[in-house]
Amino acid sequence: MKRVTSLVLAFFVALSAFCMNVKAKDYSDYSNKTVNFGLNLRTDHKKPDCEKPKGVKLSDYNTYYYNKKAYKADDKVIYLTFDCGYENGNTPKILDALKEADVKAIFFVTTPFVKENPDLVKRMKEEGHLVGNHTTNHPRLPECSVKKIKKEMNTCKETMEELTGYTMDPFMRPPEGAYSERVIKVLQDMGYNTMLWSLAIYDYDEKDQPGADYVVEKFKKHHFCGMMPLLHAISSSDRKALPEIISTMEDKGYRFGMVTEFLDEQAEEETTQEQAIDPNAGEHEGEETGN
Repeated sequence: MKRVTSLVLAFFVALSAFCMNVKAKDYSDYSNKTVNFGLNLRTDHKKPDCEKPKGVKLSDYNTYYYNKKAYKADDKVIYLTFDCGYENGNTPKILDALKEADVKAIFFVTTPFVKENPDLVKRMKEEGHLVGNHTTNHPRLPECSVKKIKKEMNTCKETMEELTGYTMDPFMRPPEGAYSERVIKVLQDMGYNTMLWSLAIYDYDEKDQPGADYVVEKFKKHHFCGMMPLLHAISSSDRKALPEIISTMEDKGYRFGMVTEFLDEQAEEETTQEQAIDPNAGEHEGEETGN
């Protein structure tokens, strides 16, 4: 009996090791060459080109830097996003401005931010904003093992749930915009949508701020349909510019959307892929709905 038990145990240990190796082998098939995300900004209100892995379609990995569907439809929408590495007094005023204008945004938080400001994170959720994952220690993810990537993400998610009672929304932003094909595949498998950006400003050094006028001018110069700008909650320039950004863009006919709209684009692409496999897929669905 002991021998049988030992054999069964050995089998499951071997099976577990095999599964782990398969998982590792699966990810080793994806390039881990670092991409330092950057943009070639345009002034004709068209989407900019971006840095991405050669031959990779970002949306295949639920990774986005603008809303393709909105862009194609000339839908005048902007998605406000704020990175929250730490707090230095601007976030409450940013939330005040958003509430005053009845505009929603997404805040990408780190574990230290959540630990030090659980009430602010609660307020974000209570006022209808989304809260995404910006990792625990803000590492360059291509330099991390798969295990460490998962730990960075899970610790932040679990800390938010524990300290606020709210579940983290399924969106993340890679620190410094450093990513690889392997990184975005791991994140996709964890259930995350990786949100890059389509406008960034040198606003993250609180001691070297560009000024509110500069920030507003960037929006005026580079806006386009489906744009997802990156702002920083620590930035006094962004905080001061926010009311004018909102009023200026609304005067131009823009609305401010939620990044959950990117999931509509995702679902549409999946449907298109299904129909390419089965040309009658949409027809079948219509028949079922009719019944």
